Amino acid sequence: MARIAGVDIPNNKRVGTSLTYIFGIGDFRAEEICVKAKIDPETKTRDLTEEQTRSIISILDKEYRVEGTLRTENSMNIQRLMDIGCYRGLRHRRKLPCRGQNTKNNARTRKGPKSRPGGKKK
Repeated sequence: MARIAGVDIPNNKRVGTSLTYIFGIGDFRAEEICVKAKIDPETKTRDLTEEQTRSIISILDKEYRVEGTLRTENSMNIQRLMDIGCYRGLRHRRKLPCRGQNTKNNARTRKGPKSRPGGKKK
């Protein structure tokens, strides 16, 4: 398994697909990285040479924020919203949807399972 940006990417998949295992890289960016590194996105990860792997790593280091730095930046942005007390920050603080979704009937993913009154007996 090749280790890029602290992530073990699978050997038996295409390079374009296996790069998406890194947080912050989707399909489009994976193809873009392959073009910049002059690697065919259809080749398997196990067929990459050391030089090609090093070129991918150098491109990721220079041009993209991935994994730890991106996660920290996201959490700092959310923390900033919570600190200034704006509407989105308050919604994050209360663990409710931030983007205007209906909460009367849905939002179970964000709110968690329903707490039913009663039902507990001695």
